[in-house]
Amino acid sequence: MITRPAIYEFVAALDDRLTSPARLYLVGESSLVVEGWREWTDQLVYMAQAADLTELQQSIEHVAAQRQLRILCESPAEVVPLPEGHERRAQGWEIAGRSSPALLKLYHFDPYSTAIRLIARGDEPDYMVVLVFLRQGWIQFSELDRLLAELLPQFSTETIQQDPAEFRRKYKGLRQMWRAEGNRATSPALAANGQGGLHAGLQVARDAADDLV
Repeated sequence: MITRPAIYEFVAALDDRLTSPARLYLVGESSLVVEGWREWTDQLVYMAQAADLTELQQSIEHVAAQRQLRILCESPAEVVPLPEGHERRAQGWEIAGRSSPALLKLYHFDPYSTAIRLIARGDEPDYMVVLVFLRQGWIQFSELDRLLAELLPQFSTETIQQDPAEFRRKYKGLRQMWRAEGNRATSPALAANGQGGLHAGLQVARDAADDLV
């Protein structure tokens, strides 16, 4: 299990190794753990940027191996086209007491791009992450609708590895889940609140997808 302290220690070890500026973007569940909205994840998903990306990736893999952390380098851009403005919507995060200025800048990948990527995959944990994004105000359906209206013409079997109609079914399922929850779960403590509503919502989502087939 990868907890927030484990991620902090991972970053500290990277700080000790880096010799040039770099950026680390957390994706999906990894962001939830750092923000305290989830206690742990089984895999640290990230995207990295640096002038010497090979050196950075080697450092990341070395530190992860030392700490026996499962890692996955995957940008949402590898799965779906990214919406306009994704760069400016990346959210910075900090670790209290960390030396400043640090060569490694820390970000959460654009929540809208991440949400679109997770909807495209459409597994139960993916929907859970997107629902947390909604509860915490990281994304809004109105803006997600606007971005998808621009992106959907770009969607094809080649660009998203599935029939675009399947993506639309999954997105409708997510909206059904949100309504089934009744927007009641506002606490960051997802594990303690709203799980019954979530599982009820998942069934509604599956029923909605079946109706569209």
